[in-house]
Amino acid sequence: MKRFFLVALWFCIGCAAYAYGFPGGKLDTLIQTSSFLKTSEVGLIVYDLTDNRELYSYQADKLYRPASIEKVITAVTALSALGKNYEFQTRLAYTGSVKSGVLDGDLYVIGGFDPEFMEQDMELLSQAVKDAGIQSVRGRLIGDVSMMDSIYWGTGWAWDDTPEPFQPYLSPLMLNRGCVSITVTPTVKGDTAAVKIVPESDFYQVENRSVSYQPAAGKLSINRNWLDNGNVIEVSGCVSAPRGRQINVFDPKSFFMQTFCYQLQKKGITVPCDSIGYEEAPEDMHLVYTCRRPLEIVLRRALKKSDNLCAEALFRHLGLKNGKTESHLGFEESQQVVNRFMRNAIGFSPDNYKIVDGSGVSMYNYVSPELVLAYLNYAYRHSEFFDMFYDGLPIAGMDGTLRYRMGRGSTFRNVHAKTGTVTGVCSLAGYVTARNGHLLSFVIINQNVLKSRLARKFQDEVCELLSEFD
Repeated sequence: MKRFFLVALWFCIGCAAYAYGFPGGKLDTLIQTSSFLKTSEVGLIVYDLTDNRELYSYQADKLYRPASIEKVITAVTALSALGKNYEFQTRLAYTGSVKSGVLDGDLYVIGGFDPEFMEQDMELLSQAVKDAGIQSVRGRLIGDVSMMDSIYWGTGWAWDDTPEPFQPYLSPLMLNRGCVSITVTPTVKGDTAAVKIVPESDFYQVENRSVSYQPAAGKLSINRNWLDNGNVIEVSGCVSAPRGRQINVFDPKSFFMQTFCYQLQKKGITVPCDSIGYEEAPEDMHLVYTCRRPLEIVLRRALKKSDNLCAEALFRHLGLKNGKTESHLGFEESQQVVNRFMRNAIGFSPDNYKIVDGSGVSMYNYVSPELVLAYLNYAYRHSEFFDMFYDGLPIAGMDGTLRYRMGRGSTFRNVHAKTGTVTGVCSLAGYVTARNGHLLSFVIINQNVLKSRLARKFQDEVCELLSEFD
């Protein structure tokens, strides 16, 4: 009798789901028959935002490492806590006085962890010195990096991800996302290839042992002596066509300041590059120039490109909202703001989860699909910033990290979602419009994954089913 009752109950639930039009049975079948899931795990949850009700859930309360869909948590928290009009600022100031073109004092650059400070910004910063009438500096050139502590990587980050550009060293003073771009071009057969590096700087050195059009020289290698924490760019092997690579640099604050000094000298400004120092700027400084970066630019790159540096910048700026101090911030201050927002705004207890960075790079992070979904739903219900968040997400078959996924059918240009990939984890979280016009939010986290392409295929199939909901 009991067995008959359970069978009847499941039958009624199934009939209701199909009557409502949602392909829950097809999702069950996909999960149960997937050979990919025989050796891996999945957590999945779907919500109808139009009808304000949960449609489907499978292991959605279990904990998983999120990978880069943690940027959803970071972005929504930042939009709410910092506001969509927030700015990242890098300031130029001096102490002392300027007479007859000579600064009798120190020249300061105050870092505000702007992850999008690029070459053109360095040019404007250098020009601002000249526009201030400074032709020579008798004091020191000082970088103020007091906003953060001296820990240049997030807790739980993999040490052997360096020198890849997706994991730069962190600092309040960042230039070119803490990376250099290297282009190697062949010249005359048997001669050394031409090497071009941007940004131009005297911070790094180049060891060029490459050979043009000589296969016997071996495979081309472009690297940095990262095991020694060095900044020697090493190029070797055969170059038979233009090749390029981007790598991070060690000690981004020094990269910033030394390149700044280099640019000033190119403008004919005499500065003591041998006495670059790092200390907190005094309150009585004279402000010369401020480089301002809108939050939207940082947020968009964090989501579209899954840029870890931009996500970490958002995360670290949350620490400024902690109400205790604005200097020497560690990840704990930002973590406290995230946890407080999770409890008070999202309605979930942070005691049940662990978030230690803003990008999802750390292997110490643990969230559940239902938690991430709650952030997606929170964003949807806050029209003051939802458009900025939604527009920042990658679009299937069109741009960002979904550019080459779901390029046809009902998911094409329909799925707006954040991707996530680290070793063993592949995830997807965002929105899809169903055939009946309802907007759905969803979260899929695949874990214990050996081949990410199989996880992406599974996720794309789920999105296809959701888009057919009528």
